[in-house]
Amino acid sequence: MKARVKWSENASFVAESGSGHALVVDGPPEIGGRNLGPRPMELLLMGVGACSAVDVTLILKKARQQVADCWVELEAQRADADPKVFTAIHMHFVVVGRDLAEHHIRRAVELSAEKYCSASIMLGRGGVAITHDYEIRAAQ
Repeated sequence: MKARVKWSENASFVAESGSGHALVVDGPPEIGGRNLGPRPMELLLMGVGACSAVDVTLILKKARQQVADCWVELEAQRADADPKVFTAIHMHFVVVGRDLAEHHIRRAVELSAEKYCSASIMLGRGGVAITHDYEIRAAQ
């Protein structure tokens, strides 16, 4: 896997993935940024959420669950002093669908956390306390 991050101006960079996708990463105005894109640590948190959400939806699809929507809400705490690493991340999954079996949802979240999500497992091994929960909503 490769990526390229090129300085644009001030605290703004263009990050380009090896698969050819690009986005702007920017810092806050107090360090010269113009708030044109997410901060680097926000990207890291979004990446963890996306990694796990992909796992959960794929696992539920294989379990033939009728998922209409799925998202994960993340909340992270960071150290007060530099380096301001993540110390804890909580992931709250919301799965919407018809006739969803709670045991399949629980198992999908557990499998992502324990076996498949490279990003959260890597951070967890690095000392970040990662917790998960979920809620199931009936599709309208």
